[in-house]
Amino acid sequence: TDEIVKEAIVHDVNGKSISIILDDLEQPEEIKPAIRDEFKHVLKLLNFSNYGSGLFRDWYIDGRVFFQVLVDRAQPQLGIQELVYIDPRKIKKVRQVQKKKEPRTGAEVVVGVQEFYLFNDKTTTQGNQIASNVGDASVKIAVDAIVNVNSGMLDPKRQMVLSYLHKAIKPLNQLRMVEDAVVIYRLSRAPERRVFYIDVGNMPRLKAEQYLRDFMTKFRNKVVYDSSTGEVKDDRKFMSIMEDFWIPRRGEGRSTEITTLPPGQNLGEMAAVKYFEQKLYKSLNIPITRLEAGQGFMLGRTQEITRDEVKFNKFIEKLRSKFTVIFDELMERQLALKGIASIDEWM
Repeated sequence: TDEIVKEAIVHDVNGKSISIILDDLEQPEEIKPAIRDEFKHVLKLLNFSNYGSGLFRDWYIDGRVFFQVLVDRAQPQLGIQELVYIDPRKIKKVRQVQKKKEPRTGAEVVVGVQEFYLFNDKTTTQGNQIASNVGDASVKIAVDAIVNVNSGMLDPKRQMVLSYLHKAIKPLNQLRMVEDAVVIYRLSRAPERRVFYIDVGNMPRLKAEQYLRDFMTKFRNKVVYDSSTGEVKDDRKFMSIMEDFWIPRRGEGRSTEITTLPPGQNLGEMAAVKYFEQKLYKSLNIPITRLEAGQGFMLGRTQEITRDEVKFNKFIEKLRSKFTVIFDELMERQLALKGIASIDEWM
């Protein structure tokens, strides 16, 4: 995520990370300075110079960002007064279709569609769905009062907005499971264990088991050090994965024997971990060379550029074009309120 944010939000020598270009705008030249001033006002409301990276990070992780536009009703010509960030888990857009029955045919006819945002501060956090039993606790907000920018990615049912990190969830979980399995395997198979074959002769089963337990109690020595108290104590009542194996066997020419069980082989094998790690990196669209240690960084002219870097640059440009919609939405409202340009002229 940090690599994506650093590439997407870049500051120039003057500390600016974004600017507006009006070369292709079909408007008189005399109003372009006013548009640039309003764009600076929008950046100031967002405090983009200080919190631009954090805002882009939240949009990249959540897949959507919401702002409530506050305007002075008594003086709307003053433009946007404040932008309030809204948790995307607590707001959703609702569309109510108004229908009525036609008297002659009895068929339902759509007479209108009402759209609004529903906000609830105590909503559930399951996905991006607001609980259906919120009742009167929800607040209706007009569509014009909300600026919403999403990732443009939807689930197969086209009901939920997904983030760009959604496809990395499965590889991440797989990598965690493989890492845990490797750790458990190493801890359980790394030590060498002794195997005690105890000759129980022709004893009955119950006596043989008691005879074996007596041997275990007599020869097993499990002294541990307690780091919290500094004491050395005996914990024979606990059984751990490092314990020896005690196996009874009948005589038949074989006496008591002690052998060594070798540890597990290829404990340093990390091919599976490396595979899922590369799979995770690919799902993030980040070149693997950027995340591997020991890779050099070259400044100035180079003879060639890797294909992964080209794909990564195109991905960053795609993210920028999606994210800059928030500035188009805010400028559309700001210029319309100030009377500089109408919505149709800006679009």
